Amino acid sequence: MADGPETRLPRYRELSDHIARQIEEGALSPGSALPPERTLAERHGVSRVTVRKAMEQLSGRGLIEQRRGAGTFVARRVSQPLSVLTSFSEDVAARGMVAESRLVHSGVGRASPEEVIGLGVAPGHSVTRITRLRSADGQPLALEAATVLGEALPDPTLIGDSLYATLAEHGMRPVRAVQRLTAIAIDPYAANLLEVQPGAPALLITRIGYTAEDRAVEFTRSTFRGDRWDFVAELT
Repeated sequence: MADGPETRLPRYRELSDHIARQIEEGALSPGSALPPERTLAERHGVSRVTVRKAMEQLSGRGLIEQRRGAGTFVARRVSQPLSVLTSFSEDVAARGMVAESRLVHSGVGRASPEEVIGLGVAPGHSVTRITRLRSADGQPLALEAATVLGEALPDPTLIGDSLYATLAEHGMRPVRAVQRLTAIAIDPYAANLLEVQPGAPALLITRIGYTAEDRAVEFTRSTFRGDRWDFVAELT
């Protein structure tokens, strides 16, 4: 049987796959700038429309990030070790990035049934709730909904960029935690804040943090972008 005609990928796919390989092989390092659109078009002998379509593909795969007025950069991923208890701010700072927080909601109330179980408190116990959008170098990475004991943080306006640093000031910083990781499809509300498409892959992290006295002080549910955050475990 005669061979059929050779199937060739569209030019934008060839270009996006080429750049993706450079990123995966380390030829383009995280945070490095990609050449301007015109330069890429001339270098690869394609139109600027083709370059734009390739960039859209790479952006959709979470490999690049386009910053208005600054250019296009290889996306940085943040890795959080599972064997050490650290805060978001500490993980981001350890990688030379600047952690930022935007308050979405805060308030004081009575523990819900889920919070009663998570924190091990009596129904009606006072708790403080803080929902924040967490970013690194201006890129949204996680939507964090934290509930802490009311006595640990009676006033939600006291919190700074780091919840753990604030709890430490009150002598109630968690020293260990139990975490559950669940793969989810992101809901429209979180997708809008995290600047991804609804249904995009994400990680839901449920954490219960305990003080040195083994008292549960923090019950946090965080939705992390699947294309920007890694969890790393060392097994022995």
